[in-house]
Parts: sequence; C-alpha cells; structure tokens
Amino acid sequence: MQIPADSIEDYLSKIPEERHEVFKGLFDAIHDNLPDGFEQVMNYGMIGWAVPLETYPAGYHCALGSPLPFINLASQKNFIALYHMGIYAKPDLLEWFVSEFPKYSKRKLDMGKSCVRFKKMDDIPFKLIAELSKKMTVEDWISIYESNFKR
Repeated sequence: MQIPADSIEDYLSKIPEERHEVFKGLFDAIHDNLPDGFEQVMNYGMIGWAVPLETYPAGYHCALGSPLPFINLASQKNFIALYHMGIYAKPDLLEWFVSEFPKYSKRKLDMGKSCVRFKKMDDIPFKLIAELSKKMTVEDWISIYESNFKR
C-alpha cells in the first residue's frame, strides 16, 4: 500500500490515525538526529532523507539524476517500514543494530536487508532509531556507497 502524496506534509497528513503518533515519532527520531547535510525528499512513494545532488552530483546510480537515498520511512499496509541503506551496506553497523535491538524492544526484530518492519505500534524503539540515525554522516555514506555499490 503506497500513500499517494505530493509532499512530506501531504504524506504525513494521510497516515492512518492509529499510526500517526508512532509514525511522527519515528520521523522525528530520524529527522532530529541525522547529521547535517542530508535533505528531506519524497522518493519511491515514501518520505526519505538523501544526499543532495549539490553535495554529491553523481547521484544515485539506479536512478540517474536523483539524490543518493539514505533513509526512507513508509506506512505500508501491515506495518511501518524503515529503510536504512547504511545497515545494508556496512556490516558492523548492522551487527550493532541487531545486538542493540533487544535492549530497546520486547519484540523480535523483523528485518530484511535494509528494511526494519514495525508491525506492533506499542513497542517502537524510538531511542534506538535516534541512535542509529546519528551513526553515519553524509561523507561516511558517500564513501561506503562508492566502495560497495558504485562501479
């Protein structure tokens, strides 16, 4: 389920009422803790934070001419999804996140390669997401991206 939206404000206004507070909490945990240099964007039908083209003119190799994505947040049909490219690309960051998760949540970690799924709205680890958001600067992300993905 994708929320059709023209802007971040429009997307936030369309979040289902029973998820709105939790979604906004995740949004704030990310937005308030990301290092300087990332920009808010709407991409792939989600709210995102990316490296702007002014900083990294090469952009994203999978979508030429678009900013380099870093984190996305989406309200899906059965869960809220947090996509963090850093935990996909940097094994020690993934290891840290997986080991820390049980300290912040009673729930089992539900995760894919870069996607963390929150199905239950009553046990969201906001502090852990805030800490995760602090862990990688724009410069770190560009370096990791270039060493792992860009050919």
